Amino acid sequence: MKLFFDEAELAHRPTQFMVAGRIIPAVENPDRALTLAASLSAMGLERTTPPDQGLAPIHAVHADHYTAFLREAYEEFTALPVHGPEVWPNVHPYRSAGPDFARRDPPRATSIIGKAGWYVGDLACAIMAGTWTAAYAAAQSALAGADAVIAGAPAAFALCRPPGHHAYADRASGFCFLNNAAIAVERLRQRFQRVAVVDFDTHHGDGTQALFYTRADVLVCSSHTDPSIYYPFFVGYADERGAGAGEGFNMNLPLPAGADDAAFVAAVARMRDEVVAFGADALVISAGWDAHRDDPLSRLAVTTPAYARVGELLGGLRLPTLIVQEGGYSLPAVEEAAPTFMTAFRSASGA
Repeated sequence: MKLFFDEAELAHRPTQFMVAGRIIPAVENPDRALTLAASLSAMGLERTTPPDQGLAPIHAVHADHYTAFLREAYEEFTALPVHGPEVWPNVHPYRSAGPDFARRDPPRATSIIGKAGWYVGDLACAIMAGTWTAAYAAAQSALAGADAVIAGAPAAFALCRPPGHHAYADRASGFCFLNNAAIAVERLRQRFQRVAVVDFDTHHGDGTQALFYTRADVLVCSSHTDPSIYYPFFVGYADERGAGAGEGFNMNLPLPAGADDAAFVAAVARMRDEVVAFGADALVISAGWDAHRDDPLSRLAVTTPAYARVGELLGGLRLPTLIVQEGGYSLPAVEEAAPTFMTAFRSASGA
């Protein structure tokens, strides 16, 4: 089984993260990717550098004016006579994303301050010199993993860093700049008629939901901490089931604070059943390890053994599968949870 990872993903090295009014060191840092690469390689995954497939498959998901912003933002920001170390927004448009999550036009503002407010949703997405390099490389890892599955591999792992499931068509949020899982889904749809996404990160994959909310060919299932008390707060509720042609093809399973292994595994089992009912031809797993009780961002009580059961459930589907890395910010927890999941997944799937 191949592990797609490019060390260019390490180029994003933010120094700031805002939590409850405090600026702290960034928890989404290169050490996460290095820890995962080492632990997954040690268990036999074949580390492979993805080829560069250009911007076209990224623009199948993201607006071209948004990717232009990501490429140019840091240079524009540091040209200001007074600026901080990284691009951070300090103003936002009112209700900038409509209820149908449609792509927006470019902002009328030409100042980098206005553009940052338009394109960056929160203070988890500091942009610095290497941000675009890393995000672009992560997307290429997702594409290469999807291509491996299309070529007949039973499964592949895309070690994408920075993560992606909070990224919208034209907005960065929650450490995410490009939606790696969505980019992979669009590539898989060139071969498979019905693709399912199962997201077990502790945060709701709001960007992924938004991108496929009105479509019937992609099922999106997410189990996550109750958004009424937890990021992303405004999206991720159980009554969000899709709209238009996509009605019934979105499933959210919010978990209360303190939810344990049994509740976590039961939610994944429900998502697995939904995938079967959908008749998926291929599966994308948005794998976050931050539900683990030792994660600094976790509000849940999930332990390492739960990830073995999750791997068994999803591997047992025996669908062509791409696993896309999302969250996980405790290095010891990541080092335990990811190999535990992968061992069980490979055993159940035969990958």
